[in-house]
Amino acid sequence: MNVSVTREGNDAALKIAVTAAEVDKSFKQAVARIANQVRIPGFRPGKAPRNIIEMHYGKAAVKEEAFNICVNRAYQQAIETEKLMPVSDPEVKDEKKAFEEFAEGKDFEVDVAVVLKPEPELGEYKGIHVDKKEAKVSDEDVDKALEELRNRGAKMVDTDDETVIEKGDFAIIDFAGTVDGEAFSGGEGKGYPLEVGSGSFIPGFEDQLIGLKKDDDTDVDVTFPESYFVPELAGKQAIFKVHIQAVKHKELPELNDEYIAKYTRYKTVAEAKEDYKKHMQEAAERDAKTEYENALIDTAVNNAKMDVPPVMIEDRITQMVEEIKLNLESRKMTLDQYMEYTGMDMAKLREAQREGAEKNVRTDLVLDAIAKAENIQVDMADVDAQLQSIADQNGARLEDVKTIIRKNNNMGLLLANILRHKAAHVILDNAK
Repeated sequence: MNVSVTREGNDAALKIAVTAAEVDKSFKQAVARIANQVRIPGFRPGKAPRNIIEMHYGKAAVKEEAFNICVNRAYQQAIETEKLMPVSDPEVKDEKKAFEEFAEGKDFEVDVAVVLKPEPELGEYKGIHVDKKEAKVSDEDVDKALEELRNRGAKMVDTDDETVIEKGDFAIIDFAGTVDGEAFSGGEGKGYPLEVGSGSFIPGFEDQLIGLKKDDDTDVDVTFPESYFVPELAGKQAIFKVHIQAVKHKELPELNDEYIAKYTRYKTVAEAKEDYKKHMQEAAERDAKTEYENALIDTAVNNAKMDVPPVMIEDRITQMVEEIKLNLESRKMTLDQYMEYTGMDMAKLREAQREGAEKNVRTDLVLDAIAKAENIQVDMADVDAQLQSIADQNGARLEDVKTIIRKNNNMGLLLANILRHKAAHVILDNAK
């Protein structure tokens, strides 16, 4: 077999020449494969001779099977010989003509088009500098967090009929919304307890309730944010007819040592504040570190030049949608139910993942290129450590994790992730 490769960007054209001997071998394999797959009266599976198979299924069926065997084998050998990394399925050019010219006892030539994995032109990835956010938790931050403890003991106190709504009050409301005069899913509620000022409703909704009192009716005029999670409502103006059933004040207990000891594991307010501040500081430092590291990697990716094939982005979107599906199923919800709730169809769901998918693909390509440039290797110690980490995170046994990885053929993905993790550390460890 001879092969020549012409590459233009990420698109490759392979011209593959196959010998007559390989063509004949493909026909023999085609006959054997069909014989094993079909039942012919009077013959055991796999034992029917070629003339009987052709009599029952036609010569064209044998030729088609042989053609597929020959082209697939030639393509796989060409990919391995030329050390190519395809990211799309191969496409036989002028397949009808190639099939007509395919015949026993004759050499055969086929043209195959395929999209290859990009090879980014790396920019600066060592010595990068980005500003690191200072992780500092103030006493005011701690006090805000401790307010949650007070809210656990909050009581709803009835008010008289003339009490007007203020921020912090609960308005018990009935509401019904319309867009362009039409009701929409999720736009109606009865006896809903809304904390005015909480920001839990559409921006501007709660402010329009301030000053109203029990039994008042009003029209609330709002506009859904452009980034609203239901695409059909994003940016749309809506009118909500609202009736105030009741107004209630939220009465909070005093945050003292007695209350702390009763509702928490702490004995005093001072002890609670000290522990809260410690854990909040640790969390802030972790978040700042993650943000800093992500910024360094993003900078290295942005410094690189590459042309990402659309097929890679589409494949990543498919992977992300499947992850959403699995996540929903773990919470006893189907993807169809989720799309109905959010007002999306599959096309809109996929489009919502596009930006993140492209960023993920670009990042992986750059990290792969860094791993190649730095000659980074993965050894068994790296693999064992990663498998143990997966086991620890999921509370599973190491042997069970190994079994699942092998069963799902995910070892290649595991190795790629380890390699990219080590490549990322080249960026992080060499940052200014």
